[in-house]
Amino acid sequence: MANVIDYKIATLGSHTALQILKGAKDEGFKTICICEKGRTKPYKSYGVADEIIEIDNFKDYFKIEPQLIEQNAIIIPHGSYVAYIGAEKMMDVKAMHYGTKGILEWESDRTKERKWLLDADIKLPKIFKKPEDIDRPVIIKFHGARGGKGYFIANSPEEFYEKMEKHEEDADGNYVIQEYIVGVPVYSHYFYSRLNGELEIMSFDKRYESNADSIGRVAAKDQVDVGIRTTYTITGNVPIVLRESLLPEIFDMGQRVVDSSKKIVDGGLFGPFCLEGIIDPELNYFVFEISARIVAGTNPFVNGSPYTWLRYDEPMSTGRRIARDIKEAIERGEIEKILG
Repeated sequence: MANVIDYKIATLGSHTALQILKGAKDEGFKTICICEKGRTKPYKSYGVADEIIEIDNFKDYFKIEPQLIEQNAIIIPHGSYVAYIGAEKMMDVKAMHYGTKGILEWESDRTKERKWLLDADIKLPKIFKKPEDIDRPVIIKFHGARGGKGYFIANSPEEFYEKMEKHEEDADGNYVIQEYIVGVPVYSHYFYSRLNGELEIMSFDKRYESNADSIGRVAAKDQVDVGIRTTYTITGNVPIVLRESLLPEIFDMGQRVVDSSKKIVDGGLFGPFCLEGIIDPELNYFVFEISARIVAGTNPFVNGSPYTWLRYDEPMSTGRRIARDIKEAIERGEIEKILG
């Protein structure tokens, strides 16, 4: 019977690689970290990688993929992986891949993503089809996993066109105009296992977004005087614990998303995923995005969260939960259930 020594866990050295590789080692796997040249220090320093493969650029992944196949490595996708490999090339990946590759295309296309979430009966902010329709504060988001880079707020068609001048490369429609909901940003981290058919809530975070979060330290008059423009590039993650009364609905939301995913992609969504949204003063949870893989908001929980402690009573990061899912599949002779 196969066991963990017959396989290795691999991922790109970015995003959530530290917890993915640490979790894999905790579950008994040997690990491989694929790094861009000159960026290996964290993975060496923290001792999470048994092997480091250096490449010039993450886009060169396919050049080293035969090495992964030869070593029976299972690749774990994360935000950088999706951004650099690209949804259009995802189906060309030949190495064993944790999770459904096809679902990542739905994550990367905001039109498909919205269709998916609407089918799951998730509350969504209003979307404006064209700039001339803007009649309230909106946030302009660009397609793909960019970590919030370049996002901006506009209050009118005129302001939209003024600010879009700095984004000529995306002016052909590579963006979505979304109603700006005022409230608390909440990112809900889930895990769904195909082995036991059970949904878990792993943790929650809010993002620390460049000057959007630090701008409050600058007086309003000074903001106007120096012409500060709000930006939303994510620089870090802050762990939060939600009021307990919200948990039943958040469980239901996650389950509806999983159930809906089975209609749109063969195999559906499984493994880690995240609903990203805003909770308004009336406690309505508006979701503006889904990440169909592990998110960086799980990084504060390398030693587990209050929610994983309730379930496991041992350190359980999302990265380790992935490794345990793979380990259980291998030991049960059902590895095809965790690959896609």
